[in-house]
Amino acid sequence: MLALYYFPGPCSLAAHVALEETGAAYERRTIELRSGEQNREDYRRINSRAQVPALDVDGTVITESVAILTFIGGRFPEARLLPIDLIEQARCQAFLAWISSQVDPVFRRLARPERIVPDEVARLAVKLAATHAYWAKCREIDALLGNDLWVMGTHYTVCDPYALVYYGWVARIGLPVADLTRYTALEQRLLDRPAVRRVLELEKHPLLATT
Repeated sequence: MLALYYFPGPCSLAAHVALEETGAAYERRTIELRSGEQNREDYRRINSRAQVPALDVDGTVITESVAILTFIGGRFPEARLLPIDLIEQARCQAFLAWISSQVDPVFRRLARPERIVPDEVARLAVKLAATHAYWAKCREIDALLGNDLWVMGTHYTVCDPYALVYYGWVARIGLPVADLTRYTALEQRLLDRPAVRRVLELEKHPLLATT
């Protein structure tokens, strides 16, 4: 049995969408990040890093979005969420790793500068620098898409819902999302997918307000 530990809104959205795309049976277990449930001892036994997502696979827990998304793609090959060709599969994993290691940390600095520096003035400087850096990363994704339908070209993969997570935060932090024409087109194609829309509706995601 599969069980997804998640919270509506953050990067666990990608794993949530990927599971929904497979059509497989799974349980949703919400971890209330705002109330600090992730820091409780019972959840730390599941994920000692006190983060979401976490995926319980028959009693064994997988953490980190890149690992979870890769597992889902491999476990359900009929859903075609990972490329079959090994080189293309490596390129897909490289994109996931880049998002996780380069894009996500920048957003975290932007959203929670108090975790970086204690001084309030310094926090403003960290937030401003992170905002500029995040915008640069989003523009990089926009350029990467070119004229392709999906991140990996003509084929939808786990890369696409992972990219959607970071698009969803652009407008919320006041950046000119309309300038990301290719990224916005990707978002619209994702919103047309029934599995994506079901998850966004279940999570009451702000992206639904744009449609």
